[in-house]
Amino acid sequence: MAEAFNSVELPVDKAARYAALADEVASVLEGEPDRTARMAVVAGMLAQSFPHFFWTGFYRVDPERPDELVLGPYQGTLGCLRIPFGKGVCGTAAQRRETVVVEDVHAFPGHIACDSRSASEIVCPVFDAAGALIAILDVDAEIPAAFDATDAEGLNRILAQTFSA
Repeated sequence: MAEAFNSVELPVDKAARYAALADEVASVLEGEPDRTARMAVVAGMLAQSFPHFFWTGFYRVDPERPDELVLGPYQGTLGCLRIPFGKGVCGTAAQRRETVVVEDVHAFPGHIACDSRSASEIVCPVFDAAGALIAILDVDAEIPAAFDATDAEGLNRILAQTFSA
């Protein structure tokens, strides 16, 4: 089933869906400067656009503790409140400043199980216009190997146009 925002029906093809969603996100957020509002919209629209996204949200870099992530806007069950850089998938992506795709979270060394139903995960870094890491986007699925290079490319495109432009 192709979900819709406003009157636009999203394509079934995953790459085309991400491209259409990127346009929709940009349209909704046009003129909105608040980062938290932008994160909330992105999390909500992503969660509604991909039925297998069971947890979708942001962990922000804590300005008071710059080596720690703190829970931000999300859709899903209760998330972990804080994650140190280098711990779990989220902390690893933050420390490396690169996207991490995990086919089986139970095989990932040091995985932090905020919800035991999570089976696979993709975590993408979020940078501001100056190139500083401001957050990570975390997406979990209940099925193994739910994410691939198309997801990484689509998510990173949305994040770049939303937070780096």
